[in-house]
Amino acid sequence: MPPSRRTITILAITGVVAVVAVVAAVVLLRGQSPEPPARGTKIVASAHSKATDAATRAADGSPEQAAAKYLSAEPTAVWLTPEGDPVDVVGERIAGLAAEARDQSARVAVVVYGLPERDCGGHSAGGLHGNAYVEWTRAIGDALRAAADTAPIVILEPDSLALAPECGNVDERVEQLSAAVEVLAAESTWIYVDGGHSDWLAPEQMADLIDQVDRASRGDKDRGIRGFVTNVSNFQATDDEMAYAHDVAGYLAGMHAIIDTGRNGAGSDGEWCNPPGRLVGEPGGSIGDDVVDTNLWIKPPGESDGDCNGGPAAGRWWPAAAVELTRDVVSD
Repeated sequence: MPPSRRTITILAITGVVAVVAVVAAVVLLRGQSPEPPARGTKIVASAHSKATDAATRAADGSPEQAAAKYLSAEPTAVWLTPEGDPVDVVGERIAGLAAEARDQSARVAVVVYGLPERDCGGHSAGGLHGNAYVEWTRAIGDALRAAADTAPIVILEPDSLALAPECGNVDERVEQLSAAVEVLAAESTWIYVDGGHSDWLAPEQMADLIDQVDRASRGDKDRGIRGFVTNVSNFQATDDEMAYAHDVAGYLAGMHAIIDTGRNGAGSDGEWCNPPGRLVGEPGGSIGDDVVDTNLWIKPPGESDGDCNGGPAAGRWWPAAAVELTRDVVSD
């Protein structure tokens, strides 16, 4: 017996509801994933930062506690290193960040920092070798794909490209970074490679290095890197970085940039390692245009650049620096 008109109607409605449910589920799963970073982007302020830990350890009511509390509340990228987040735990670390991001209606932003011979043997030397680096970055990529609803932002290996001509390892770096991009890339993940800063390489030279990584990693795929990041762990003024990003992007059709403004509130005195007298810069997500997607705090203010100018080892919390950086925004 053929179905009645009423049955057909019910089946049709049921089908529509099912389709709507599927679409809604896909939209919910994707969240912000189709959207690149932009003015207004908010990244997670992790409760597991060194600033948060320092705030709990400092004396109550002290300037060191006030500075650490302020910095702990500011959305800041989380640095992933093989020393602190090895391959067997890095996925769990990202899952935890994603849970925090969802609670804050924010996005995950990580710095991947584990290249072989990282920092050319400088203050932040270390990293993984050969297949271990590929395995580590693949584990990060898998975890970020599992957190697709947080539209992850990846800052890939700061200083790696701008340092390469000086270190004499351009070809090696291009191969390593392009391999990392391939295992990190996803529709929901926005990747930015090293773009130096305005007082380093000339725009054309920097653009050529970025282009080499993009071409090597993209192949015939539609998605590779979104663009490049400037001023990571440096202090160049925002206006200078905006101009530099536009100059670099002028050689790279369709590329975009992010600027680190975590510590550039007083500009640069020409020194890069724990220079005195610096200040925190504009909050993340406060600027942006057709080339510069936005600004973020990438190098966590309060963490040392290295054992220079009285600072502890690279990455260690330095209470005196935190107090100095926040002196204009934290009241006595």
